[in-house]
Order: sequence, then C-alpha cells, then structure tokens
Amino acid sequence: MTKPRWLPVVLVGSLIAAGLFTAVPGVGAEPARKPYGVATESPGATREASRVLEAGGNAFDAAVVAALVAGFTNPSSSGIGGGGFALVWSARDKKATVLDFRESAPAGIDVTALDKRPLPLEKRGQSVGVPGEVAGLFELHGRYGQLPWKDLVMRASRLAELGFVAEPHTTSQVAEQAQGPLAQSSTFRAVYLPGGKPLTLGQKLRASKLAKTLARIAGQGKRGFYEGPVASDMARAAGSAGGALSLADLSAYRTVEREPLRITWGGKQVLTMPLPSAGGLLIAQTLGLFSAEELRALNDAPAKRVHLLAEAMRASFADRARYVGDPAFVGVDVGKLLSPPRLAARKARLAEDRTHTQPRFGLEEAGTHHLITADADGNWVTLTTTVNDAFGARLVAEESGVILNNELNDFSSPDSVAPFGLSENPNQVRAGARPVSSMSPTLVLEGGVPTQALGGSGGITIGPNVAQVLLNRLAYGMSVTDSVAAPRFTIPPPRSGLTLVLETALGQAHAADLQARGELVSSRDWKNAVQLVARENGAFSAAADPRKGGTAAAQ
Repeated sequence: MTKPRWLPVVLVGSLIAAGLFTAVPGVGAEPARKPYGVATESPGATREASRVLEAGGNAFDAAVVAALVAGFTNPSSSGIGGGGFALVWSARDKKATVLDFRESAPAGIDVTALDKRPLPLEKRGQSVGVPGEVAGLFELHGRYGQLPWKDLVMRASRLAELGFVAEPHTTSQVAEQAQGPLAQSSTFRAVYLPGGKPLTLGQKLRASKLAKTLARIAGQGKRGFYEGPVASDMARAAGSAGGALSLADLSAYRTVEREPLRITWGGKQVLTMPLPSAGGLLIAQTLGLFSAEELRALNDAPAKRVHLLAEAMRASFADRARYVGDPAFVGVDVGKLLSPPRLAARKARLAEDRTHTQPRFGLEEAGTHHLITADADGNWVTLTTTVNDAFGARLVAEESGVILNNELNDFSSPDSVAPFGLSENPNQVRAGARPVSSMSPTLVLEGGVPTQALGGSGGITIGPNVAQVLLNRLAYGMSVTDSVAAPRFTIPPPRSGLTLVLETALGQAHAADLQARGELVSSRDWKNAVQLVARENGAFSAAADPRKGGTAAAQ
C-alpha cells in the first residue's frame, strides 16, 4: 500500500474510542448473520439501520430508517423538513439510479427576496423550500424496499416517542441555539431544551409531536406529510416568517430520477452526482486532471500535491458559478466541461508556485448528514440529506414538530456572479427550481458492481473532502479507516480572504511551503464529515467520520 507521507499514522484504539467503529448489537441471537455495512453521522441512526438489516430488511429499508432517525437524533443536520440526493445500486436491476429529492422554490416566491442576505429573523421563512426528504424516501422504498413502509417508519416514530439519547454533535449544536430563535419555539424547547437547561450527553429526549407526524406518514405514506394537517402546519409556519410555501407547493412536489455522472479512473468506474449538484462535477474534474500514477509520484512532495489539487478544485468552483443551475431551467453541457481537451488546457495552466483565486460565490450548507447502507445481496444506498444551515431556517412547525429548511439560500445572489459579467445567473431564484448543491453521494464500481460508497457533509467543503477520501482509496490504497481519518484541506469561500484551509495536523507540517506557493492559508479543526463503506471478497468494512461523532457497523 502506498501512503502519502504527509498523512500521520492513526492509532486504531483512539479511533474506536472516538466512535469511528462502534459495535451495534443485533435483535436476538442468530446462528449466522448476513454481512452488511452501515455508516452514518448519528450513533442512533447507525444502530437502527443495523437492526433493520439484521431483521431481514435490505439496504433501502435501512436507509429509510437511518434518515428518519437522524432527523431527530441529529436535527441540526437533517430532517423531514429538508431534502437531498440518493445514489442507489439495485442488485435486482443491476443498475445505478439517482433520486433527486432536493427542495424546490415555491410557486409564489418573490424572486428578489433573497438578493440581500442574511435575511432578518422575521423574514427567514422566505428561505424555506418545499421539503423533499419524505417524497424521496417514499420513492426509494416504493422502488426497492423489502419490509413494509409502515413498519419501517413506525420504528422511527416509536423511538421518537419512547425516547432517544442526546448525542455529542446535537448536544453542542443545541447549546449554540439556547439564546436564538429556536429557543422561542415551545416545541423545540420541549424536546431539546427541557426545563430550559442545556442538554447533557446521553440525556433521554422525547419528540412526541414529531412521533405523531411520523406515525401519520407511516399510515398514509407521503400523503401524510404533503397533504392534511402536517402540510398546513408547515405552510403556516413558513408564512408566519414571510415565506411563500403553500399547500399547493407541497402537494405538487415530486422526486426526480436522474442518471449518475460517470467517469472511468484507474480502471474503475466512478459514479457520482449529476446536476443540480455541483459536487459530482468537482470530483469528476479533479479526477480528470490527474492520474493515479501522477499523484503517487508526488508522494515526496506533499505540499505540491495539496496545492495542485486545490488549484484544480478552485477551477471547478469557478465552473460552478459560471455554468451550473437546475437542468430543468439551464442547459449545461457537462460533457464539454469534462472533455479531455478542456481539462488538458486547464491542467497546462496549473503552476506549482502560483495560486489562482476563485471568484466570489456564496454557497454554504452547514446542516447536512450523509449515510450509507449496503447489504449482502449487493444493494447499496449512498444518501445525503440536509436542512442547509444548522437547524435550517430555525423555524419550527409547532404542531407537527417539523424543523424547516432554509435551502433557498443556496440560490446565488446577483453579486456572487457579477465578477463573471454573465448576462444571466444560472443559479438564480426561480419558481419551482432546485438550487445548486454540493452534495456528492458517490459509488465505485469494479467489474460492473459496486465495491465502495462514500459521501459527506459540510456545505461547499463536501466535494473537496469526498474527492480526497476517494483518492486516498483509489490512488494510495489506504484502508477504509485511514482514508476517512486522514487530515484534509478544503477551499473556503473567497470572502474569507483565504485560498486554503488545512486541518491542524496538515497545517503544522506544510503551511509554510504552501504559503511560498502563493496560498493564503489557515489551519483549524472542523466537523465536516465523510462516510465510507467498502466490500472486498464479500466482507464489508465501514468508517464514519470521528470529526462529527458518527458511527459505523459492518459484518
């Protein structure tokens, strides 16, 4: 195995202590259990998904439960008030499919309302998009699920009603909201600030209103969410803060099926997100600029390698701002953006001693959750779901317990594309449009079948983080554990005044060298997480990122 020398050796014991690998007990004793792999950012979600698989469910069933449970065990990141993307592989169909359940702009949106951000609290409802998670999970299960929908959703409902424990990430995130608008919500306080006091790690919590909403969805399917009292409650909550979300918007929402973005690299096929996610484009362009041999040849020049990869990623961010929008409204020739002549010309402009700055753009998702489930039959789900910022719009539908997203902030403001002199902003606010995303669920195929899946959270950092973990696996042959735990860099928003942010361990070793190459560098630790599941010779290995307290289970 070839390991980049700038990646420190990780002590397995400390990773176990940090929760990278957590054993998840099954339900009852079985003489022989089928293999599976699960990785999520929530210990509770990993546990429940594993139980579904051990009870005879498939990867699709497990993904439904994991996503629903994560919505209340890790509510700052995701929930049924949000949306996302899933890249799935059906062993039955021998086919990969993307399900786009990204939030969309309401029909009655004021297209100028988001020009000036951040929005004042009394107008934060203007950032609420039509939630897509329930529709996406319902579609996923309807196509591929094995156990009854009602049974799966009631698992989540019962857990919300009977009680779940406060996890590390949620404990810290709730503490940051104790004096904010969420603290004014009686429903939020009852669950996450009981008695008006900060959460303690492991504290028992109950979300009774959300449990009833989930029970309604269990019995009525997606109609229980997009019609009736739950829909009315969400529209009322958004409208109370200036939002345009309506009952008609909710009842009209549909999941969109898309074809994955496919590239071949190092003899393997990499499948990732198509538009309106720009994360897959960044991954594909980065891989398209370098071969595995070229990257391994830079093993003795780690700062140079980081710099060249960062340059490639900054160029992709520029393409994002220039060209990428909802394909229902904007025609984008992705083949041209990935054409070998274009990438070769870009590569020729990369210099090891010079840094190019990217134009300003403002796309920062902070509340995001990635999960992976895989089963013995060869089914895979790699799924990212989000409410955008931490706790979304910080707006709660009081009767249903749904925390609403602020996904419409992911549309680009006019000043973000001004440096390009564009006649039209490709990611502008439009009624019915889905904003550009960074979410990057990814599959790797060998011999025509998946052998690994990955994806991450962290807004605009998702693409760079997933690309680095993918390269750790494909270029350097690192283990699943080390690939996730290794220190990473990311590309910050230009308004930060920086060109590169390094994790502390990486910065201590290479900041000076990178600064000499023109990089404007900062070093810090972060909670941007990547999950990874791999299968080799029939056995699964799985890693959830310790940066965000996730857990994984594999057998």
